[in-house]
Amino acid sequence: MGFHNHLTDDELVKMYANGDNEAFDSLLNRYKSKLYSYILYTVHDEDTANDIFQETFVKVILSIQSKHYAPSGKFYAWITRIAHNMIMDFYRQKNNENMVSDDAENGQILNNERLSDPSYEMQQVYEQSLSDVVVLYKMLPKAQSEIVFMRFYQDMSFKEIAEELGISINTALGRMRYAIINMKRIAAEKNISFEMK
Repeated sequence: MGFHNHLTDDELVKMYANGDNEAFDSLLNRYKSKLYSYILYTVHDEDTANDIFQETFVKVILSIQSKHYAPSGKFYAWITRIAHNMIMDFYRQKNNENMVSDDAENGQILNNERLSDPSYEMQQVYEQSLSDVVVLYKMLPKAQSEIVFMRFYQDMSFKEIAEELGISINTALGRMRYAIINMKRIAAEKNISFEMK
């Protein structure tokens, strides 16, 4: 096991895919505490967090064994995104609120230069407390929540997000704009401060 500790995540993934179960144990030990803490912080319930944590690693195992993980040096980002999707699925079952559609035609919003500046958009998100952002973004439709998650929690550029999701940068920016609109609306309903200055 000590030998495994000196290997990169991608090396361990490759070894596990080739039948080395101890390599997976090393990956699990490397990230289980951090990932579980993230899940628990988001869902605020230990039983739910345990379920989502276990489901996440079942999906990780199946994905690695079916060769669906592409080595990129971002293993933790990948498993966190899987956990995030599991969390979104959990909340979506509980929450069917009407949201602004990603596909809604709104030229005024899409052409607003101030809102089109990614650094300005993210400044608005970063100004919120982390707990408030979690409350807001987990209630968004998946297409919008994953943009907020990738940009805010994983510090990915809009170019990287577009490549990861197979969409255009303009689409990624548009989804972020709609996400902010919806987050503002939810914040107003729940008396959370979320001001566009």
